[in-house]
Amino acid sequence: MISVPTSDVHSVGQAIQLAVAPVFLLTGISGLLSVMTNRLGRVIDRARVLEHRLESATEEQSVAIRTHLQTLSYRAVLIGRSIGLCTTTAVLICTVVAMMFIGAFLGLDPSIAVGLLFIAAMISLVSGLLWFLREIFVATRSLHIGPQNGEHDSVKGAWP
Repeated sequence: MISVPTSDVHSVGQAIQLAVAPVFLLTGISGLLSVMTNRLGRVIDRARVLEHRLESATEEQSVAIRTHLQTLSYRAVLIGRSIGLCTTTAVLICTVVAMMFIGAFLGLDPSIAVGLLFIAAMISLVSGLLWFLREIFVATRSLHIGPQNGEHDSVKGAWP
């Protein structure tokens, strides 16, 4: 049986305690990514429906459908950027956790690297959330519920 010095077990225990907070952050980020990917999926589904309707649309309907498709395309780009930045955040947080464990095992002080990586992760997270907020603004601005002063009467069935 291999004997592990008590100080090594203690340092690993401390590393695990320090890594718990970033792991909870990863759980929150995974929830955000789930919401964002679901939202992107809905945008893609709506675009496919409109593209199918475009084939049999009149000229006036085609204009409205193409405008809506452009908005959906822009929303998809915004969500894609948000997903990319939040995924980058998750990768940076995983790197923070790994650095903390490597430091504990090798007896090194990774505090500067961990601090810089964590700052980068927070900048990435805030940026991703801002892109997501922008997408929400675009979505609500383009929201059409029922005819607006008759402007959509001629495109019945164009909006999913």
